[in-house]
Amino acid sequence: MAAPLPPVATIEADARRALDEDVGCGDASGSLVPADRRAVATIVAREPGVLAGRAWAQACFALLDARVRIDWRIDDGTRFDAGTVLCRIEGPARALLAGERSALNFLQTLSATAATAAAFVAAVAGTRATILDTRKTLPGLRLAQKYAVRAGGASNHRIGLFDAILIKENHIACAGSIAAAIAAARSSVPGLLVEVEVESPAELEQALACAPDRIMLDDFDLDGLRAAVRHAAGRVPLEYSGSVSLATVRAIAETGVDYISVGALTKHVRAVDLSMRVDPGPP
Repeated sequence: MAAPLPPVATIEADARRALDEDVGCGDASGSLVPADRRAVATIVAREPGVLAGRAWAQACFALLDARVRIDWRIDDGTRFDAGTVLCRIEGPARALLAGERSALNFLQTLSATAATAAAFVAAVAGTRATILDTRKTLPGLRLAQKYAVRAGGASNHRIGLFDAILIKENHIACAGSIAAAIAAARSSVPGLLVEVEVESPAELEQALACAPDRIMLDDFDLDGLRAAVRHAAGRVPLEYSGSVSLATVRAIAETGVDYISVGALTKHVRAVDLSMRVDPGPP
């Protein structure tokens, strides 16, 4: 099933912001092209990836000229190889040229996020672990990257500070104890998921006694994770957070934790290499 998109208004706002910083008051180079010239373009992959970001690319061109039409050859969430034609674009040449960089920036970044998510999901296949993202996203593109994570087959942690509570060491220090922090969370914002981060077996014991919705095990080693899973015995879902890489994620998943949060899904991405080629047709 396709990952649900953010609201249309959010996607258009992202695209408009990208166009504002790139096109500004107008594409000076576009004046080299006759206003009535139409063109056809294709976006081609130069390396493998997982597609994400079609709606953002579409919005970039639509905001420049509603006459632009895009024929997508594959869906978001689909793996592609080098040489794959992702789409065919037709419309006024000036709009195609002006929107090229912004559209590619979205596609390259979000496809990279999706590909990274897919790689981590594949690495833990057959275990009980769910791969989660974090709030370590590119500023201003959180919902876009969260969408790309879902397109890659992973799942979202909280979107921001408003839709779930994660009690970390600084919250515990200010509240006075794990128990006091959890009690305050339950009373102040009832209905939200309450998760508490612990850094030792002693803190795990304190957290289990308070029955939060989830417990995050911060930088436990593998033996510590296995012991924590045995001790929790399914009473509270356990999440691991720490230094997670493709080389280590399988071993972490095999300890039996329920969730693994991976900041690298959104903060360590390298853009997938895509290219747009324009055929201006006859003059």
